[in-house]
Amino acid sequence: MTSHQLPYRARASEGVRSLLAEAVTAASGRLVSLSHRLHAHPETAWEEEKAARWTASLLDDLGFAVTPGVCDLPTAFRATVGSGPLHVALCAEYDALPGLGHACGHNIIAASAVGAAAALTRVADGLGLTVTVLGTPAEEGGGGKILMLERGAFAGVDVAMMVHPGPVDVAEAEPFAVAHLGVRYTGRAAHAAAYPEQGRNAADAFTVAQVGIGLLRQQLPPTTRVHGLVTRGGEAPNAIPERTQGRWYVRAGSLEELERVRPRVEACFRAGALASGCALEIEPESPPYSEFRNDAELVALYRRNAEGIGRRFAAPGDPAARMNRASTDMGNVSRVVRALHPYLGIDSLPAVNHQREFAAACATAAADAAVLDGALALALTAADLAAGGAAGTATARDSP
Repeated sequence: MTSHQLPYRARASEGVRSLLAEAVTAASGRLVSLSHRLHAHPETAWEEEKAARWTASLLDDLGFAVTPGVCDLPTAFRATVGSGPLHVALCAEYDALPGLGHACGHNIIAASAVGAAAALTRVADGLGLTVTVLGTPAEEGGGGKILMLERGAFAGVDVAMMVHPGPVDVAEAEPFAVAHLGVRYTGRAAHAAAYPEQGRNAADAFTVAQVGIGLLRQQLPPTTRVHGLVTRGGEAPNAIPERTQGRWYVRAGSLEELERVRPRVEACFRAGALASGCALEIEPESPPYSEFRNDAELVALYRRNAEGIGRRFAAPGDPAARMNRASTDMGNVSRVVRALHPYLGIDSLPAVNHQREFAAACATAAADAAVLDGALALALTAADLAAGGAAGTATARDSP
């Protein structure tokens, strides 16, 4: 893939900027409607059938050439307009959280991506842009973008961009790398009162493992996080639990640090198996997510444009800005393509991401304003990139 080093001081003409603002305003009703529709019908990873269809349908109405089910993923799509040499991809996430709905605001992400794309249709030919919206399923643990990256969805893309809602605006993403682990213990059932000695307690295995993880945290680097839950703890209180299951996340500052930490966490699960006499299975639920690699020029461009339309960024060290330390499969994309992943404040405090109160905040007037601001800021950033020209040296990135 090519990636152009574009001067971030470049700026699209005032005429272009006015066209983009007018286009977002013209589409505002449809964008807010899409955001609210997605919010009212949350679908979890790999199940986003309505969300993908509704988002792609709006892009089709806006004149994009839409291909559903790309990369052999039924809830992914590609929508493209223009044929210029600078190829900008806008990533639309639309999956929700189990039990919490859109408590991470992916409805806002999808609507902002569509809005930015709708605006850029007016200037794509004049600026030499190809604009693609990628519908990217299963960010919440499934790694949809990683599979799409491996299967060629980002081939030929110069820049990949998206915005993500949070309590406050933050320009620079600093997500952790993360491994998603499925953990299963298998023991032996027995009557808990009459024949307890004949059982092998698979619930005890998790107890031992969690104690081990809790103690291990004393020796882990400060950039790591380990957390999870037991999803199956047994069948009846008077039966020794024979099968238990859980889901665990291990986060670290980089993929390299993750590879050092993950074996120590897995050793705690093995300790649970050894102590309880149970069999253990650990399987990854998705490929590991990478840390995010910020492109300094893209961040500067976005920040300038967002501030220009009235956004205000959190001060360094603001505790409300910590959402930029969450994990995303956009990190893997950033290792291959110049990428942008800022956070868009929706005035939700004291509610923060992954709370029910935050889900409620993602369909308010402030959230609707964020949809439109995010769309315009992304569109302006793409236009400024095009105004800077495509000449320059390629930025080295990893192979997919």
